[in-house]
Amino acid sequence: MGKGNKERAKERREKRRQEVSLLRTIPYSDHQRWWSSDTIAVVTGANRGIGFEIARQFSLHGLTVILTSRETKVGEEAAKVLQEGGLNVVFHQLDVVDSSSIKLFADWVKQTFGSVDILVNNAGVNFNAGSDNSVEFAEKVFDTNYYGTKNMIKALIPLMRPSASGARIVNVSSRLGRLNGRRNRIGNLSLRQQLEDDGSLSEELIDQTVATFLEQVNDGSWTSGGWPQVFTDYSLSKLAVNTYTRLMSRVLSGRPEGQKIYINCYCPGWVKTAMTGWAGHTSPEEGADTAVWLALLPEQFVSGKFFAERREINY
Repeated sequence: MGKGNKERAKERREKRRQEVSLLRTIPYSDHQRWWSSDTIAVVTGANRGIGFEIARQFSLHGLTVILTSRETKVGEEAAKVLQEGGLNVVFHQLDVVDSSSIKLFADWVKQTFGSVDILVNNAGVNFNAGSDNSVEFAEKVFDTNYYGTKNMIKALIPLMRPSASGARIVNVSSRLGRLNGRRNRIGNLSLRQQLEDDGSLSEELIDQTVATFLEQVNDGSWTSGGWPQVFTDYSLSKLAVNTYTRLMSRVLSGRPEGQKIYINCYCPGWVKTAMTGWAGHTSPEEGADTAVWLALLPEQFVSGKFFAERREINY
């Protein structure tokens, strides 16, 4: 991309950020607000960064928020900050890579609240920064970003409250996980086509793709496997999240009226958080915006889509 194109892209990005910032100042009208203080939103990995900001914005809109964190102390402190501001936030420990922790959490939610209306899968890790592309922690990346997200969805779907507005699931993802991005896509065209085709897409195919990559990481052959060459493990973990979002949208589409669950994913952009080493160009407030907007859409008929800056983008 030439300098002129880069400048134009930067200008377009800045213009869109300003547009979204303006939209965020427009309050929801009474007839748009399908939620109330009894509406329960779960946000994973919410002790800091984007997750904390999603929890804060939900609570500012009047929802009851369950803020979760792997570490109890920092999660309690994060919840306390919001509680001291008069916001309706409760904390519960949750480690999305631990199946027993997920079960304990789901059991507690059922006993305490009975049901949930919104799940935001925000918990995620990335061990690369700058031009680094180590796959040393690839298994941990997939355990958190993909399997953690998938297992949370499976655990909470039975607790999703039936309603005319439908329950909502939002998965925090990344443009790096796009199937057909100009950069960083899978080199294996046949595999890419299988993952792109809703007819052939299955949980087994996604899991096998992940397993194949991890096998190649273990034997050292991943560099010639046709995988993305930038942030490889992180990119593939988010590709798995994106494709699983599409798959679950299809699975959930058959639910009857009054029991609908809408699931989408979004890219928050390159956000100034600990994960990016504070090197991003987007604030956590901006990064959280699309997740909150998606979850609160007054007429939620969209599902299985990928968004950024309140706009649908291609997978």
